[in-house]
Amino acid sequence: MTGARMNTLASLRGTIGRFEGEAGGLVRVAMGHTGADAVLQGGLVRGALHEVFAEGGRHGAAAAGFIAGLAHRLAGRRPLVWVRQDFMERESGALSLSGLNELGLDPRLLVTVRAADAETALRAASDALACDALGAVVLDVWGEVRALDLVASRRLTLAARASNVTCLVLRTAATPSPSTAETRWVVRAAPSSPATEAWGAPTLDARLVRNRHGETGQWIMEWKCDEGLFRESAAHSQPVAAAPADRSIEAPAFGARRRAG
Repeated sequence: MTGARMNTLASLRGTIGRFEGEAGGLVRVAMGHTGADAVLQGGLVRGALHEVFAEGGRHGAAAAGFIAGLAHRLAGRRPLVWVRQDFMERESGALSLSGLNELGLDPRLLVTVRAADAETALRAASDALACDALGAVVLDVWGEVRALDLVASRRLTLAARASNVTCLVLRTAATPSPSTAETRWVVRAAPSSPATEAWGAPTLDARLVRNRHGETGQWIMEWKCDEGLFRESAAHSQPVAAAPADRSIEAPAFGARRRAG
């Protein structure tokens, strides 16, 4: 690592440290799910970096729905910018404005940006975070992105803190790596609870695997489109059982709760 890079990293660490020293002034936004909000000490931190991972491509739609719900909670009535790598559209399909509308997001407040590659998407998201009129910025990329390293995540964190605009990073078919994210989630689709109507509420298996200020956990959540918040699933009133101990590193076992490492 060059001397200039070391100096940059040291400067970023110092700035992050000063921000962390002001943790008492952080604003938290409740998700609506009682168990998750309790572990998060009131909700997700606004103006910070949060990561959502989808295991492989098969759970990409579920993770996108989850991050749309987080954006709805954190952005409120302020505009949302969704920066998406072109390759995501080829692998997972285009974002549906009508579908996002059904989830509760107002399409009139959504600006989508298509980027030719992950590096361009990262630059576009960083630029968008500088606009303090926004409520949130989503960075949506596919696979292992070399440019999205620890230094890049620190820069995203600094930009989010400076503008108080939340940065939500959606990683599909990628392995979690060190970052400055306040929270990191691994999301899978889950069966909807039995309902009299044709379609049940969107239901997700959400694992909180990193929490900078407390415990982690795992829950089955329903997204209530009309209310715009997450709730406990009626079909899963008990905590989710821990995964087998011999699972691969890409799908680690997490119990109902434990302290963050």
